[in-house]
Amino acid sequence: MAQKNTPVKETNQEPFVFQKTNYMLMIVSIVVVILGFIIMAGDTDIYSSSKIVIAPIIVLIGFAIGFVAILKKPANNN
Repeated sequence: MAQKNTPVKETNQEPFVFQKTNYMLMIVSIVVVILGFIIMAGDTDIYSSSKIVIAPIIVLIGFAIGFVAILKKPANNN
């Protein structure tokens, strides 16, 4: 069988979509969301203000940080 000669493609490595700050913000958001769920699942009274007010606000703040981490544009160092 005849072999086809295919040209060798040059591999231009494209930069990552996210930078280190994006990943750090994403990790922080995951930690904040987990902290909110831990506060929500405590062993104390079901109707305590920390479970029905503070913990959901902490979870929403964690999701907001994750949203910012995804949408943050990389800084151009040129």
